[in-house]
Amino acid sequence: MGTTKIDRARVADTALRLLNEVGLDGLTLRAIARELDVKAPALYWHFKDKQALLDEMATVMYRRMLEGDLAGPAPRTWQQQMVAYQSALRGALLRYRDGAKVYGGARFTGTDHAEGLERHLRTMVDAGFDLRQAVRAGMTVNAYTMGFVAEEQGVKPMPDEQREGYDIAERAARMECYPLAAAAGTEIFTDYDERFEDGLWIVVAGIEARYGVK
Repeated sequence: MGTTKIDRARVADTALRLLNEVGLDGLTLRAIARELDVKAPALYWHFKDKQALLDEMATVMYRRMLEGDLAGPAPRTWQQQMVAYQSALRGALLRYRDGAKVYGGARFTGTDHAEGLERHLRTMVDAGFDLRQAVRAGMTVNAYTMGFVAEEQGVKPMPDEQREGYDIAERAARMECYPLAAAAGTEIFTDYDERFEDGLWIVVAGIEARYGVK
């Protein structure tokens, strides 16, 4: 091994690159150390365990989303803000193999998210939500995105890659005695972009109906 100097940023960046090659299960501190040409114990100066590293990786994913997909002025209405953020989040997660698994349950290591969250909550409160309603609405729509991407990546680990066993014609043939269920395969396993946006607006409409805020 060499004597290459490393820091948290370099470790997290390397881990995210390696994630696309080996997936979350194959992402070990030993593998990352080998990629960095250092001994594994060197990583423990920066991260006490794998979860601490995953927290940093999720934070980096979020920062990159802010700098790319969400750069520029925020949309004016709470509905547009929700849709813009969740669409950007899905895009950010899909850039990484097992992106939803890494991001889900992670604890951000900085306060980068606070400014955007404050701004969005202010938009919602000004629109007529109380804080409890605004938070629950945000958590609900976020859960929709995380669940959708987790299912999407279960079929397509990367945008240009599909797992075996999801051929729609083969599925329809196996389920020919159940015509509606067979025909549903096309709807379930194609047009992810359109289905995500449609579902997102369904959730937003449900929030409007539940809390009576337009």
